[in-house]
Amino acid sequence: MATLILSLDNVYITEYPLTKASTSIGRKPANDIHLDNLTVSGDHAVIVKAGNGFYVEDLASTNGTLVNDEPTKKHLLQNGDVIEFGKFQLKYIDDATSGNVAVESTAPAFEKTMMIHPSAITSNKPKPLAASAPIAQSAITSETQSSEKTIAIKPVAASIAPLANNLSDMVGRIQVLNGSSSGRELVLNKALTTLGKTGVQVAVITKRPHGYYITHVEGLMRPIVNGVSAGPQALALNDHDVIELAGVKMKFYLTTP
Repeated sequence: MATLILSLDNVYITEYPLTKASTSIGRKPANDIHLDNLTVSGDHAVIVKAGNGFYVEDLASTNGTLVNDEPTKKHLLQNGDVIEFGKFQLKYIDDATSGNVAVESTAPAFEKTMMIHPSAITSNKPKPLAASAPIAQSAITSETQSSEKTIAIKPVAASIAPLANNLSDMVGRIQVLNGSSSGRELVLNKALTTLGKTGVQVAVITKRPHGYYITHVEGLMRPIVNGVSAGPQALALNDHDVIELAGVKMKFYLTTP
């Protein structure tokens, strides 16, 4: 599901899932996204669904609408685009999934450093992936026929267990690796999970049919994955990747449901 992440002066505020064909933005309280600031016009802009995507259209506002620092009248949104209305920013995230995006909450267990969606947090160690059953070897016997040595192979019935489930059937988890919350776990069972520290560094992990992706939302520093900056675009996460965000080091891993 496509989502808009609202910030004020680059400080995270909230999220708006784009569930309607048209989403209005402006200073008037009747707007779907109400931005109460004089830099924003009463009816400033609108987000309109177009096929499988969305575009933003400025409604002849006084101060105009910027997309990625460029003035625009109408713009087809791409994942990671930042729309600006005065001091407000709306970051467009298209996680290409269905289902509702949960409302963010702050978890005290993570020392008010990690902001997470409500979900089960456990201290269990990662569940290992099911190992494939060994393939039974065929029995080989030797016998002599017509003065020539031949080898007769007698097949033995073997039950071959399936390999690891498809990625779409796996569930992602985050395990904290440092600090007083070391060992605590977060199940990534929502379409979008927000992590980080408001005003310092915030990122979102989106669950897609073909895997999990991390995207930078707020802060001068982008998330670090395996010692390398995640970059401006969504980055696919792999099993046992190590993420560093707002001073917290975490391990991402996949388990069976």
